[in-house]
Amino acid sequence: MPTDDNQKTSSRQALRSLHGDHESAGAGGGGPEPENVSRRPTSRVVAGLVAVALVAVGVAVSRVEHPAADPVGDALYAAFVFALLVLIAPRARSGVLAAVTFGICAVVELAQLTGVPAAIVDAVPVARYALGTTFVAVDLLAYAVGAALAWVVRR
Repeated sequence: MPTDDNQKTSSRQALRSLHGDHESAGAGGGGPEPENVSRRPTSRVVAGLVAVALVAVGVAVSRVEHPAADPVGDALYAAFVFALLVLIAPRARSGVLAAVTFGICAVVELAQLTGVPAAIVDAVPVARYALGTTFVAVDLLAYAVGAALAWVVRR
């Protein structure tokens, strides 16, 4: 019966949307997708791979002696935070993620005014990459640029 087929298709689409699969049923044929067809990587997988790549690029940039290295590294840091947020909330709107990204980066930067991050870095040197040690107001602009670029790439 056509009604039963429509209900099955609607149920499958509802289940896909609950699991984060936003592909339309049967990409070209209008019918349901065969079960053995491989699907596109989920946004969490892509975000995880992007986060790993951003860490690698960020570490490489941190070793470059150039005036642009610091702001580029800060923008990459913001993009990394954005990717982590996509891992946590893959269905969140990109604009919301960009705003939260900037907020997190700004809080971390402003915390450097307290000296707490510097004390943590003294105890755990690798924390330097996440917390920094010295407040630089221009870093806030670099974070905004990184969050905005991540938003543009994702939307």
